[in-house]
Amino acid sequence: MAAPVRTGDEVELSVDSLAYGGNGVGRLNGFVVFVRGGLPGDRVRARVTKVKRGFAEGVSLAVLEPSPHRVEAPCRHFGVCGGCRFQDLAYDEQLAAKEQQVRDALVRIGRISEPPLEPIVPATSLYRYRNKLEYSFARTEAGVDLGFHRAGRWDEVIGVDECLLASELGNRVRLAVRDWAREEQLEPYDQATGEGYLRHLVYREGRATGQVLVTLVTAPGERFETGYFVDVLRRFPEVRSIHWAVNDTPAERTNLPTRLLFGEEAIEEEILGLRFRLRPGAFLQTNTEMAERLYELTCEVAGLTGREQVFDLYCGTGTIALALAGAASEVWGVEISEEAVACAIENAARNGIANARFVAGNVGQVLEELVERAGTPDVVVVDPPRAGLAGKALRRTGALRAARIVYVSCNPTTLASDIRVLREEYGYELVRCRPLDMFPHTPHVESVSALELRADVGG
Repeated sequence: MAAPVRTGDEVELSVDSLAYGGNGVGRLNGFVVFVRGGLPGDRVRARVTKVKRGFAEGVSLAVLEPSPHRVEAPCRHFGVCGGCRFQDLAYDEQLAAKEQQVRDALVRIGRISEPPLEPIVPATSLYRYRNKLEYSFARTEAGVDLGFHRAGRWDEVIGVDECLLASELGNRVRLAVRDWAREEQLEPYDQATGEGYLRHLVYREGRATGQVLVTLVTAPGERFETGYFVDVLRRFPEVRSIHWAVNDTPAERTNLPTRLLFGEEAIEEEILGLRFRLRPGAFLQTNTEMAERLYELTCEVAGLTGREQVFDLYCGTGTIALALAGAASEVWGVEISEEAVACAIENAARNGIANARFVAGNVGQVLEELVERAGTPDVVVVDPPRAGLAGKALRRTGALRAARIVYVSCNPTTLASDIRVLREEYGYELVRCRPLDMFPHTPHVESVSALELRADVGG
């Protein structure tokens, strides 16, 4: 179908649904237009920003007829800050949209006409749920500030008075650092010009332990008194670990080598009764409450009886592997990050778990060697990045012929694509898929799926 619009056109259209990624889906005589800022049930006036073969993209300029599902967004920065895009959409509609996105992906991309999709698991908390936030420094009319990128802009940061996803403690710590920066008259880094000094503040909080880790990221040079910075943060007894990292590149990076300024090298978090050490660069799901639900569901879907050999691929710091270990004969975790593997080994020891082992390496490259070392797995758990299983990793995972694969996904499109390959080329069938809402008011949706090897294929 030829596009009925051109870039720059203004059009009126009704929004029917939300696409994966968060844009509203509207149609002009059957031609799809993805509209940023449009909610299901809205009629909007939108400006077309891009036209491609088969669809166009646009941004809502005005809501002509509001959706009955629109609600008042509680955040004072809503619409300006680039986060929390769906605070103005009723939560039950957010859940319905995310569940439908997983279903659509399995049908359209996975080619499963009737996917075994279970009801989405709602979030336990709609606000104050994040245990990690990364703030950027910026120059505002009030002086140096800390906040987030303006919606749709990479080069502009807005200061925030309060983030509703952070804990009250997290907001107080951020404001204390902001006031310190103003008092010290330190210049924020300008992403466009590459000038300035203060770049980022990373705040991590063990929600179950109350322990806090703070990392300050600057441009090169020691332009501040580290002792005074530590004194400012030590006013909060929860702050147990203070780090400083230097970024000497134009890229916005926070996962950097750090210098410990105060306290312990790491803090701890507790999930499902297990204690996990968190260093500045360690990965952990940023919603502790829902991480527990995610791991519980993973254990349930794995269906372990105590006799199984389990591979946990993309194991990170070992959270899922250690949660599974109590019901398995043996668990082997694979992760490319050597630092994460070191954390996983440490976490296993701290929790007295002797049947979990971890190796560092690229999943696609080390699986054959791991089978020679550990034997063929009965169950394989995969928790890949947003891009899904890479080609070689996907092929070698399928070739293991494990009786069951548990796929933990943060992207329904790559999940569906990988499932299609596992079904059509390796003889697996999808028997369960359950979405979870880890991140309310955002486009993101997690899911846990179970695939079983067909009896006629065998191991």
